[in-house]
Amino acid sequence: MKHFALGAALLAATTVSAQQKVQSGPGAILRGLDKVSGQTVDVEMQSGQSGEVFGLDVALGDCRYPPENPTGDAFAYLTIWEKGKSDQLFDGWMIATSPALNALDHARYDVWVIRCITPSAD
Repeated sequence: MKHFALGAALLAATTVSAQQKVQSGPGAILRGLDKVSGQTVDVEMQSGQSGEVFGLDVALGDCRYPPENPTGDAFAYLTIWEKGKSDQLFDGWMIATSPALNALDHARYDVWVIRCITPSAD
């Protein structure tokens, strides 16, 4: 019975987390790093747009954020590939507060999400 109560509590906590509301922003701010030169660049992208970050092409599918923390808990769906090549280096959700959880694996460049573009942050 004790395990049942613990399982029920975990299920309830998971359900509450899954039901937290998020909003989609019209775009995102991404940061790129050239690990060789140490140069960084911030790039503003609109959802559905592709752009270049150093030698990488980056496509932003969506940027979502919780209304209670719009600039801190953003997560964006990115597809990243080397310029002129078709093989994807990264395709998935990247989390602004924990970029290492699902990171781009590239020898020279790094790209991560800074925040979503929101009505209050524009």
